[in-house]
Amino acid sequence: MTFKDLKNKKSYKILTNVFVIIFIPFLIWMLFFDENSYLVHRKFDAEIDDLEKTISFYKKKIATDKATIKKLKDSLQLERFAREKYLMKKENEEIYIIEFDTIKK
Repeated sequence: MTFKDLKNKKSYKILTNVFVIIFIPFLIWMLFFDENSYLVHRKFDAEIDDLEKTISFYKKKIATDKATIKKLKDSLQLERFAREKYLMKKENEEIYIIEFDTIKK
């Protein structure tokens, strides 16, 4: 194959076009090396997904805490919560904590 035959091929004409010669390095630069590259955007998208999951977790947590606070406005529920969660007791009262051994030998 001679240079003249190579020069007449369509692929050679496309690859030696001035616009293609300028566009290919520009495309490579924008995809990999620029500060707004595709790789950076992928990393930011992953970080955004993680933050959205965190936001939804905390919204659920806030909803359960609001429900708990609403329940604790009743004095009987408040006393029950204090006894169960913090092992508080009234004066002259004994509390026995029974722990079950769940490990089978």
